[in-house]
Amino acid sequence: MRALSYLALGDSYTIGEGVEPASRWPMQLARALREAGIAIDDPHIIATTGWSCDELAAAMDDAEPPGNQDFVSLLIGVNDQYRGHPLDDYVGAFHRLLRRAVTLAGERADRVIVLSIPDWGVTPFAIASGRDRSAIADDLDAYNAAAQELCEAEGVAFVDITGISRDGGGDTAMLADDGLHPSAAMYARWTQAALPVAMKLLRGD
Repeated sequence: MRALSYLALGDSYTIGEGVEPASRWPMQLARALREAGIAIDDPHIIATTGWSCDELAAAMDDAEPPGNQDFVSLLIGVNDQYRGHPLDDYVGAFHRLLRRAVTLAGERADRVIVLSIPDWGVTPFAIASGRDRSAIADDLDAYNAAAQELCEAEGVAFVDITGISRDGGGDTAMLADDGLHPSAAMYARWTQAALPVAMKLLRGD
């Protein structure tokens, strides 16, 4: 029996800025799935720190990722919010990426998982920046609510990790050295949230 293929799409949170490659949450998720008895390869990752939705889409055009992936994850949008992109612009760009993710999964929406955007406003980086942290939270809540609605309409699983990011997300142990990006420990918490959803999808329960 061949191992399932896995494509992970995103930005700094998916490429794991500031942590070792093995600590990236998609890598942790693949290991956890194997430990649960699901044969799956380590993910092919298309992600770079700083990417917005449109930049991820352009990179996917260049990379020409293979279709008919067995499993696809998507976590994108924090840089759209950071740059002040209007909600409607994010919704349109995210929806296009969501549709592409489904297409890459062989038009199987039940093989795609989306993680919500974490709240970077709780981090020391945000505090030092002087940005309005309540406004950051409000923006991200609006982005995530819209993304969840689109996922529900497309039949795609949506995992809310925003609350996890706010719970202790400013603690040193939960942060990489830059005071902004998550540590391996925080990524482990995201993995724990995504694991049962991914298992259900891949087992066809």
